[in-house]
Amino acid sequence: MLELLQYEFVRNAIYAAFLGSLACGIIGVYVVVNRIVFLSDGISHAAFGGVGLGYFLGLNPIYSAIAFSTAVAVCVGTSSKKLGAREDTVIGMIWALGMAVGILFIKLTPGYVPDLFSYLFGNILTVSSSDLLVMLILDIILVSVVMLLFKGFLAISFDREFAQTLGVPVNLLYNTLLILVALTVIMLIRVVGVILVMALLTIPAAISEIFTKRLIQMMAGATALSLLFTLLGLWLSYVTNLPSGATIVILAAAVFFSIIILYRRS
Repeated sequence: MLELLQYEFVRNAIYAAFLGSLACGIIGVYVVVNRIVFLSDGISHAAFGGVGLGYFLGLNPIYSAIAFSTAVAVCVGTSSKKLGAREDTVIGMIWALGMAVGILFIKLTPGYVPDLFSYLFGNILTVSSSDLLVMLILDIILVSVVMLLFKGFLAISFDREFAQTLGVPVNLLYNTLLILVALTVIMLIRVVGVILVMALLTIPAAISEIFTKRLIQMMAGATALSLLFTLLGLWLSYVTNLPSGATIVILAAAVFFSIIILYRRS
Protein backbone atom coordinates (compact mmCIF):
# COMPACT_ATOMS: atom_id res chain seq x y z
CA MET A 1 0.00 0.00 0.00
CA LEU A 2 2.85 2.40 0.81
CA GLU A 3 4.20 2.19 -2.72
CA LEU A 4 0.90 3.67 -3.94
CA LEU A 5 1.79 6.97 -2.28
CA GLN A 6 4.02 7.75 -5.24
CA TYR A 7 0.87 8.37 -7.27
CA GLU A 8 -0.69 11.81 -7.04
CA PHE A 9 -4.28 10.57 -7.17
CA VAL A 10 -3.67 8.38 -4.11
CA ARG A 11 -2.16 11.27 -2.17
CA ASN A 12 -5.09 13.46 -3.22
CA ALA A 13 -7.48 10.81 -1.93
CA ILE A 14 -5.76 10.80 1.47
CA TYR A 15 -5.81 14.60 1.65
CA ALA A 16 -9.51 14.51 0.74
CA ALA A 17 -10.11 12.01 3.53
CA PHE A 18 -8.61 14.41 6.10
CA LEU A 19 -10.45 17.47 4.79
CA GLY A 20 -13.78 15.68 4.40
CA SER A 21 -13.54 14.04 7.82
CA LEU A 22 -13.05 17.37 9.56
CA ALA A 23 -16.24 18.80 8.06
CA CYS A 24 -18.09 15.52 8.52
CA GLY A 25 -17.16 15.29 12.20
CA ILE A 26 -18.21 18.83 13.04
CA ILE A 27 -21.37 19.26 10.98
CA GLY A 28 -22.43 15.63 11.30
CA VAL A 29 -22.77 16.06 15.06
CA TYR A 30 -25.14 18.99 14.55
CA VAL A 31 -27.16 16.91 12.06
CA VAL A 32 -27.53 14.05 14.55
CA VAL A 33 -28.17 16.20 17.63
CA ASN A 34 -30.74 18.38 15.85
CA ARG A 35 -32.36 15.32 14.26
CA ILE A 36 -32.26 16.76 10.76
CA VAL A 37 -30.90 13.67 9.01
CA PHE A 38 -33.82 13.48 6.58
CA LEU A 39 -33.57 17.18 5.85
CA SER A 40 -29.83 16.89 5.21
CA ASP A 41 -30.42 13.90 2.95
CA GLY A 42 -32.88 15.98 0.95
CA ILE A 43 -30.25 18.69 0.50
CA SER A 44 -27.67 16.12 -0.61
CA HIS A 45 -29.96 14.67 -3.29
CA ALA A 46 -31.03 18.12 -4.42
CA ALA A 47 -27.35 18.98 -4.92
CA PHE A 48 -27.43 16.68 -7.94
CA GLY A 49 -29.42 19.40 -9.67
CA GLY A 50 -26.40 21.67 -9.26
CA VAL A 51 -24.14 19.00 -10.72
CA GLY A 52 -26.37 18.72 -13.79
CA LEU A 53 -26.57 22.51 -14.11
CA GLY A 54 -22.78 22.73 -14.03
CA TYR A 55 -22.41 20.25 -16.87
CA PHE A 56 -25.06 22.06 -18.89
CA LEU A 57 -23.38 25.47 -18.46
CA GLY A 58 -19.88 24.10 -18.93
CA LEU A 59 -18.86 24.93 -15.36
CA ASN A 60 -17.13 22.88 -12.71
CA PRO A 61 -20.03 20.86 -11.24
CA ILE A 62 -18.69 21.41 -7.72
CA TYR A 63 -19.07 25.19 -8.02
CA SER A 64 -22.60 25.00 -9.39
CA ALA A 65 -23.54 22.38 -6.78
CA ILE A 66 -22.36 24.72 -4.01
CA ALA A 67 -24.63 27.50 -5.24
CA PHE A 68 -27.55 25.17 -5.92
CA SER A 69 -27.43 23.29 -2.61
CA THR A 70 -27.00 26.51 -0.64
CA ALA A 71 -30.12 27.93 -2.30
CA VAL A 72 -31.96 24.69 -1.50
CA ALA A 73 -30.89 24.88 2.15
CA VAL A 74 -32.20 28.43 2.48
CA CYS A 75 -35.42 27.47 0.70
CA VAL A 76 -36.05 24.53 3.02
CA GLY A 77 -35.21 26.58 6.10
CA THR A 78 -37.55 29.44 5.25
CA SER A 79 -40.43 27.79 3.42
CA SER A 80 -41.91 26.02 6.44
CA LYS A 81 -41.69 29.24 8.47
CA LYS A 82 -42.70 31.87 5.90
CA LEU A 83 -45.07 29.86 3.70
CA GLY A 84 -46.58 27.67 6.38
CA ALA A 85 -45.67 24.50 4.49
CA ARG A 86 -44.84 21.29 6.30
CA GLU A 87 -41.09 20.82 6.39
CA ASP A 88 -41.15 17.12 5.53
CA THR A 89 -43.34 17.86 2.50
CA VAL A 90 -40.97 20.57 1.29
CA ILE A 91 -37.98 18.28 1.79
CA GLY A 92 -39.57 15.48 -0.22
CA MET A 93 -40.45 17.79 -3.09
CA ILE A 94 -37.04 19.46 -3.19
CA TRP A 95 -35.33 16.05 -2.98
CA ALA A 96 -37.20 14.82 -6.07
CA LEU A 97 -37.04 18.17 -7.86
CA GLY A 98 -33.27 18.45 -7.44
CA MET A 99 -32.67 14.98 -8.85
CA ALA A 100 -35.10 15.63 -11.70
CA VAL A 101 -33.45 18.96 -12.57
CA GLY A 102 -30.04 17.29 -12.57
CA ILE A 103 -31.21 14.50 -14.89
CA LEU A 104 -32.88 17.03 -17.20
CA PHE A 105 -29.80 19.25 -17.52
CA ILE A 106 -27.53 16.25 -18.09
CA LYS A 107 -29.88 15.02 -20.83
CA LEU A 108 -29.77 18.46 -22.47
CA THR A 109 -25.97 18.64 -22.26
CA PRO A 110 -24.41 17.88 -25.65
CA GLY A 111 -21.75 15.18 -25.79
CA TYR A 112 -20.76 12.59 -23.22
CA VAL A 113 -20.79 13.27 -19.47
CA PRO A 114 -17.55 11.54 -18.37
CA ASP A 115 -17.65 11.08 -14.59
CA LEU A 116 -21.31 11.31 -13.63
CA PHE A 117 -21.13 7.96 -11.82
CA SER A 118 -18.56 9.37 -9.38
CA TYR A 119 -20.96 12.15 -8.36
CA LEU A 120 -23.74 9.65 -7.67
CA PHE A 121 -21.78 6.98 -5.83
CA GLY A 122 -18.47 8.66 -5.11
CA ASN A 123 -14.90 7.90 -6.08
CA ILE A 124 -12.35 9.42 -3.76
CA LEU A 125 -9.58 8.46 -6.19
CA THR A 126 -10.89 10.98 -8.72
CA VAL A 127 -10.42 13.98 -6.42
CA SER A 128 -8.25 16.55 -8.19
CA SER A 129 -5.98 19.27 -6.84
CA SER A 130 -8.64 21.88 -7.65
CA ASP A 131 -11.19 19.83 -5.69
CA LEU A 132 -8.82 19.77 -2.72
CA LEU A 133 -8.51 23.54 -2.85
CA VAL A 134 -12.30 23.90 -2.79
CA MET A 135 -12.51 21.44 0.12
CA LEU A 136 -9.85 23.37 2.05
CA ILE A 137 -11.67 26.68 1.54
CA LEU A 138 -14.99 25.13 2.60
CA ASP A 139 -13.32 23.63 5.70
CA ILE A 140 -11.98 27.04 6.68
CA ILE A 141 -15.45 28.56 6.24
CA LEU A 142 -17.13 25.78 8.22
CA VAL A 143 -14.70 25.87 11.14
CA SER A 144 -14.72 29.67 11.29
CA VAL A 145 -18.53 29.91 11.31
CA VAL A 146 -18.88 27.15 13.92
CA MET A 147 -16.32 28.81 16.19
CA LEU A 148 -18.06 32.16 15.81
CA LEU A 149 -21.58 30.83 16.39
CA PHE A 150 -20.81 27.88 18.67
CA LYS A 151 -22.90 29.07 21.62
CA GLY A 152 -25.83 29.89 19.37
CA PHE A 153 -25.69 26.49 17.67
CA LEU A 154 -25.44 24.87 21.09
CA ALA A 155 -28.58 26.70 22.23
CA ILE A 156 -30.72 25.71 19.26
CA SER A 157 -29.41 22.14 19.31
CA PHE A 158 -30.69 21.31 22.78
CA ASP A 159 -33.61 23.66 23.49
CA ARG A 160 -34.75 25.76 20.55
CA GLU A 161 -37.90 27.09 22.20
CA PHE A 162 -36.09 28.24 25.34
CA ALA A 163 -33.35 29.83 23.23
CA GLN A 164 -35.99 31.81 21.35
CA THR A 165 -37.45 33.15 24.60
CA LEU A 166 -33.96 34.42 25.50
CA GLY A 167 -33.78 36.43 22.29
CA VAL A 168 -31.47 34.07 20.41
CA PRO A 169 -31.97 34.48 16.61
CA VAL A 170 -33.13 30.89 16.21
CA ASN A 171 -34.30 31.09 12.60
CA LEU A 172 -31.11 32.79 11.42
CA LEU A 173 -28.94 30.25 13.21
CA TYR A 174 -31.00 27.37 11.86
CA ASN A 175 -30.73 28.61 8.28
CA THR A 176 -26.99 29.13 8.75
CA LEU A 177 -26.66 25.58 10.02
CA LEU A 178 -28.49 24.26 6.97
CA ILE A 179 -26.11 26.18 4.71
CA LEU A 180 -23.17 24.59 6.52
CA VAL A 181 -24.79 21.19 5.99
CA ALA A 182 -25.11 21.97 2.28
CA LEU A 183 -21.42 22.90 2.05
CA THR A 184 -20.43 19.73 3.89
CA VAL A 185 -22.53 17.64 1.53
CA ILE A 186 -20.67 19.13 -1.43
CA MET A 187 -17.35 18.19 0.16
CA LEU A 188 -18.45 14.59 0.72
CA ILE A 189 -19.98 14.11 -2.73
CA ARG A 190 -16.52 13.52 -4.20
CA VAL A 191 -15.79 10.98 -1.44
CA VAL A 192 -18.95 8.85 -1.30
CA GLY A 193 -21.37 10.44 -3.78
CA VAL A 194 -24.85 11.96 -3.60
CA ILE A 195 -26.55 8.64 -2.86
CA LEU A 196 -24.32 7.63 0.05
CA VAL A 197 -23.27 10.98 1.51
CA MET A 198 -25.75 10.93 4.38
CA ALA A 199 -24.31 7.71 5.79
CA LEU A 200 -20.84 9.19 6.20
CA LEU A 201 -22.28 12.42 7.58
CA THR A 202 -24.34 10.70 10.29
CA ILE A 203 -22.78 7.33 11.20
CA PRO A 204 -19.54 8.65 12.79
CA ALA A 205 -21.54 11.24 14.76
CA ALA A 206 -24.07 8.62 15.86
CA ILE A 207 -21.30 6.32 17.10
CA SER A 208 -19.61 9.18 18.92
CA GLU A 209 -22.92 10.13 20.60
CA ILE A 210 -23.10 6.66 22.17
CA PHE A 211 -19.98 7.32 24.23
CA THR A 212 -20.30 11.01 25.07
CA LYS A 213 -22.93 13.74 25.20
CA ARG A 214 -20.51 16.68 25.24
CA LEU A 215 -20.58 18.45 21.90
CA ILE A 216 -16.84 19.09 21.56
CA GLN A 217 -15.98 15.49 22.43
CA MET A 218 -18.61 14.24 20.02
CA MET A 219 -17.09 16.31 17.23
CA ALA A 220 -13.57 15.06 17.97
CA GLY A 221 -14.76 11.45 18.07
CA ALA A 222 -16.84 11.79 14.91
CA THR A 223 -13.94 13.38 13.03
CA ALA A 224 -11.55 10.59 14.07
CA LEU A 225 -14.08 7.89 13.16
CA SER A 226 -14.84 9.48 9.82
CA LEU A 227 -11.14 9.59 8.99
CA LEU A 228 -10.70 5.97 10.10
CA PHE A 229 -13.64 4.76 8.00
CA THR A 230 -12.52 6.71 4.95
CA LEU A 231 -8.88 5.60 5.00
CA LEU A 232 -9.65 2.00 5.95
CA GLY A 233 -12.46 1.86 3.40
CA LEU A 234 -10.09 3.22 0.76
CA TRP A 235 -7.58 0.49 1.59
CA LEU A 236 -10.25 -2.23 1.55
CA SER A 237 -11.53 -1.03 -1.81
CA TYR A 238 -7.97 -1.30 -3.16
CA VAL A 239 -7.53 -4.82 -1.77
CA THR A 240 -10.94 -6.12 -2.88
CA ASN A 241 -11.22 -4.05 -6.09
CA LEU A 242 -14.61 -2.69 -4.99
CA PRO A 243 -16.02 0.87 -5.33
CA SER A 244 -14.47 3.10 -2.68
CA GLY A 245 -17.62 5.03 -1.74
CA ALA A 246 -19.72 1.93 -1.13
CA THR A 247 -16.87 0.23 0.76
CA ILE A 248 -16.47 3.21 3.11
CA VAL A 249 -20.18 3.33 3.91
CA ILE A 250 -20.54 -0.44 4.41
CA LEU A 251 -17.56 -0.41 6.77
CA ALA A 252 -19.00 2.48 8.77
CA ALA A 253 -22.44 0.83 8.97
CA ALA A 254 -20.92 -2.50 10.05
CA VAL A 255 -19.01 -0.82 12.88
CA PHE A 256 -22.10 1.11 13.96
CA PHE A 257 -24.35 -1.95 14.22
CA SER A 258 -21.59 -3.95 15.92
CA ILE A 259 -21.21 -1.26 18.57
CA ILE A 260 -24.99 -1.04 19.05
CA ILE A 261 -25.21 -4.82 19.60
CA LEU A 262 -22.24 -4.94 21.98
CA TYR A 263 -23.36 -1.83 23.85
CA ARG A 264 -26.83 -3.24 24.52
CA ARG A 265 -25.42 -6.56 25.72
CA SER A 266 -23.05 -4.91 28.20
